[in-house]
Parts: sequence; structure tokens; C-alpha cells
Amino acid sequence: MMNQNGLVYISEIRDDIRTLPIIYSSILERKAKYCYGLEYLKQTSSKYIVTSRINSMVVVPICYSSAVIGYICTNEFTKDAVIDEEILSSLTQFGRLVGKYLEKTNRMEDSQVLSKRELEVMRKISWGESTKEMAELMDISELTVKQYVKSAMKKLGAHNRSHAVGELLRRGIIS
Repeated sequence: MMNQNGLVYISEIRDDIRTLPIIYSSILERKAKYCYGLEYLKQTSSKYIVTSRINSMVVVPICYSSAVIGYICTNEFTKDAVIDEEILSSLTQFGRLVGKYLEKTNRMEDSQVLSKRELEVMRKISWGESTKEMAELMDISELTVKQYVKSAMKKLGAHNRSHAVGELLRRGIIS
């Protein structure tokens, strides 16, 4: 859509992406995809075909760690645009770099979220150690271990220990 400044932006798509094969395959394969002409009509829903001048689309998945967290798609091209394998490869790399940037900034924020001790306790929980084992190994009381867990869960917005460990794994803070 075009605004008063001439800027083009992408509106949000709120559909099951499995009904949009071009987007779905791009996400599954984690690589940029391009379609045009009749293939574009087959690959998209008619509700996203705004005008008859739009007849092609590029989809770029945004990869964060091992997951695709979103995608960028556009159907705005200059008349002489050539979307070849080299461009698609560059766009795929762009999606990965955006993901790495998001991951890096998120990790910097996350690494400051938990104290060194809270992180140590949560890592030990992920290894399956009990509260008693942690207390003995760390030479602290079980109550102190429980306080570290409680504090870490609160900081992570987790409902329980498993959820906290899951959040730490998802964010790439522990592996």
C-alpha cells in the first residue's frame, strides 16, 4: 500500500500460511522464494491480489536460531527488476542476518536479565539436578536455591521451572 509520502509498506497477513504455498514453502525451506505470472496466482489467495498490475511476489523468511520467526514479502518491483537465483540467495542471507541481529540483541538483553547465580541454578535444573544436589554442590542452602529459582522465573515471566528452562533454551541463553 502507498502512503502520502510515496512509501510502500507491507500490510499484515492474518491467514494460515499453509493456504499460501509460496510463503509456506519459503518458511519450510528457510530460503527466499519468488513467483510471478500464472504461478503467482496459484501461489497466493485472491484476497491479497489488490490490483491487476501486481503479478509477482518475493518472500524472505527471518531465521532466528533454528526457527523461522517471521517473513518479509513484497510485490512492489521496478519495471526492469530481475529476480534471479543470485538475488534470491542474497535475500535468503539477508533474512538470516536479520535473525542473527535479533538473536544477538536479544541475547545481550537476556544475559543481563539473570544474575550469574540464577543462571547457574537454572542451568543445573536443565541438567536434571535436584534442589538438594544443587545446594550441596554450590555450598548454599536449599532455601537459597529456591529463591534463585523463584527470582529467575519472575524475571523470565515463567510459570514454573520447566517453562523457565524452556525460555532460556528458546532464547539461546543455555543449550
